[in-house]
Amino acid sequence: MATPVRVSAVQPMVSFPVSSSASQMQVRKRNGSLEPADVNKIVRAVERSCDGLRSVDPIRVASKTIGGLYNGATTKELDLLSIQTAASLIAEEPEYSKLAARLLDGFIAKEVANQDIHSYSQSIATGKQHGLVSKDLYAFVAANSRKLNDAVDDSRSEFFEYFGLRTVYDRYLLRNPETREALETPQQFFLRVACGLSRTVQEAIELYRLVSAHDYMPSSPTLFNSGTRHAQMSSCYLLDSPADNLEAIYEKYKDVALLSKFAGGIGLAYHRVRSRGSLIRATNGHSKGIVPWLKTLDSSVAAVNQGGKRKGACCVYLESWHADIEEFLELRENTGDNAQRTYNLNLANWIPDLFMKRVEADDIWSLFDPKVVPHFPDLVGEAFETAYTKAEQDGLFTRQLQARELYARMMKVLAETGNGWMTFKDACNLKSNQTAKPVNVVHLSNLCTEIAEVSSRQETAVCNLGSVNLAKHVTEGRFDFPKLAQTVRTAVKFLDRVIDINFYPIAPAGDSNRKWRPVGLGVMGLQDVFFALRLPFDAPEARLLSKQIQEEIYFHALDTSCALAAEYGPHAAFSETRAADGVFQMDLWHVQPEESARWNELRERIRTVGLRNSLLIAIAPTATIASIVGAYECIEPQVSNLFKRETLSGDFLQINRHLVLELKKLGLWNEVMRNRLKMSLMPSAASSTC
Repeated sequence: MATPVRVSAVQPMVSFPVSSSASQMQVRKRNGSLEPADVNKIVRAVERSCDGLRSVDPIRVASKTIGGLYNGATTKELDLLSIQTAASLIAEEPEYSKLAARLLDGFIAKEVANQDIHSYSQSIATGKQHGLVSKDLYAFVAANSRKLNDAVDDSRSEFFEYFGLRTVYDRYLLRNPETREALETPQQFFLRVACGLSRTVQEAIELYRLVSAHDYMPSSPTLFNSGTRHAQMSSCYLLDSPADNLEAIYEKYKDVALLSKFAGGIGLAYHRVRSRGSLIRATNGHSKGIVPWLKTLDSSVAAVNQGGKRKGACCVYLESWHADIEEFLELRENTGDNAQRTYNLNLANWIPDLFMKRVEADDIWSLFDPKVVPHFPDLVGEAFETAYTKAEQDGLFTRQLQARELYARMMKVLAETGNGWMTFKDACNLKSNQTAKPVNVVHLSNLCTEIAEVSSRQETAVCNLGSVNLAKHVTEGRFDFPKLAQTVRTAVKFLDRVIDINFYPIAPAGDSNRKWRPVGLGVMGLQDVFFALRLPFDAPEARLLSKQIQEEIYFHALDTSCALAAEYGPHAAFSETRAADGVFQMDLWHVQPEESARWNELRERIRTVGLRNSLLIAIAPTATIASIVGAYECIEPQVSNLFKRETLSGDFLQINRHLVLELKKLGLWNEVMRNRLKMSLMPSAASSTC
């Protein structure tokens, strides 16, 4: 990857007129000393960050900063004012995003240096003193300090836009526990993440270069926790429903809290807990159903907010035959009794194909108490349909209603609240590599539905995510498939590494992850690729390119996992997977890949050697990491040319930079056009917690 070069714009240094009052003012430096205020120093600081930015006005930013001067103002306050001023002009001119990022990068460097941290090894040593980094990372860095210090390339921060760097600064950098000042620069942060996943210096530098170039980005939990004392780097945890008793329910809530504490997103099934009115023989009373239990969980999720770094994230799944399904659908409604609402939980329907058949036929749908049909959650496909029909014939249902009536209720709730999404039980099970044996059942997905894994009382499913930035894989007007292959191979190797060194807050998660070794390699920036290649998102050429990209990712992910299996052995449950029989994902959809010869060779090799990982790719949500690298999320199209994003770091206006470049070429980027864009400003978009 070539080092980014700043090309100097022709911008003469300006001498700012100094008023008599300003000349008498003093500013306080970061070391506590006072010095006379020098407005020209402010101007020069802004101008130095404007190299190559031909559409920004440094005096406009500097003037606002100078306007904030007062006697005794700190240089930190003035730096922040310059950053905020530049950021406020992004919607008017996107190049101000780069200026704000450069100013913020300088601000972070000063903050770190002011704590006598001048190298990567010093950053790690300081983190160790504050109890933030692991002893293993400290020892690794201490033993290889010279090579690692030399590997840090601060010029790579030039790849950041303001929103991405601000996100890194506010949420990811290690901080002094008392002063809350950053203990590492963005590039030291990337190297810390890489070292936390590496066994050798060469591996660390390899991953650092990939991540710092924004070619690939691990998921947020990996970025948060790699190299720390509690290196919980997995993205998602899927917990099967608690058993139908008090002890099991609260034990499951404890598991949820422990997982959420260390930045894990939670999926929780609730299919096995009895419904309202069910007899409790131990007390001779009747159950109040699942809503009071979920209200308790709602409060717990709000309290345990992923280490204070982002909001707690839990999605509860309920099968459509559960007798409390209608009350479940009301939990996120904006009206009604707050005691019956759970605004911190996300909700999802776990829908068997039989329900959709009844909807299509406008037939009756029966609701059951799980206490009466405890076997339902573990049956799929024809086995479920047979058991369900028999239970109906035996009159075991609690009540019946039209299937379309319930379906309409689901659609209404989804439209009004954005919750209660539909995830299909049979498709998830029949298309999963993990479910070749009937005993292995997928009971739910997670908050963003990018993973579907086997879970049980003994196994809490886990997934480690990371995503390729496709926007960085366009070279000279063509998509760079050889570069993509190398990126995928490196990414899969380090995603697999997470499994072995991860901190597991609960034992069933560690047991499951080591047995199945699932990883989820996703993508982001697909829309950026289409913009760069001037392809409409729905054009046939775009669809073909998207298909080719995904095929290459899947092939090289499988090939790498097979190579890892040859070196370290296949995952423990390989014999229980479809891949052991030579069945790939596209076979389950009856899709024929290109270049079938290479696929057939790989198929035979996997039958012989096995796979290190039971799952390999995912449609990862990438909300935050796409912001870090400045790309469009996931495989999503652009939804607006201008919109506001709400995050824990504040509100940020986002503008389509590709459009602005086109308008500039046409001479149409002017105040009239900017006002037209502002008129189309989309409502605020909140960042996902996935």
